[in-house]
Amino acid sequence: MPKTFHRTDRVSAQIRRELGTLVHHAVRVHGLPSVSVSDVEITRDMAHAKIFVTALMPERSVEAMKGLKELAWELRMELARAMKLRHVPELHFHYDDSVDRGERIDNILRDLPDTLAAEKSREPEGDAEDGDADESGKKPD
Repeated sequence: MPKTFHRTDRVSAQIRRELGTLVHHAVRVHGLPSVSVSDVEITRDMAHAKIFVTALMPERSVEAMKGLKELAWELRMELARAMKLRHVPELHFHYDDSVDRGERIDNILRDLPDTLAAEKSREPEGDAEDGDADESGKKPD
């Protein structure tokens, strides 16, 4: 069964590509912290677009979001010049913390072998009761 592509999906993909370039330029011109557009969601009537951005320096994400929200109108006008749409959606910027959460999980998983090794070294060696227990932990009769 062929996959259907809705117009909103195609428009959001095009907006993501165009805004990626426009945001990159705005970051350099206005001295904002470096960000990238990770996703765009558009309402069905194409009146509003949620723009999800990821900061390369998470500690400066608040500053980046403030700057992008101030530049939203200007970016919308530049987007209107770049795209052939009758109505360009109003841009609402949101911080996408999924990359930050992924890094945190990756660090936890990376540190897990060290933690397990440390716990194993703390266990006294006399804890194993008898060596004749089977896999289920029951002793044979």
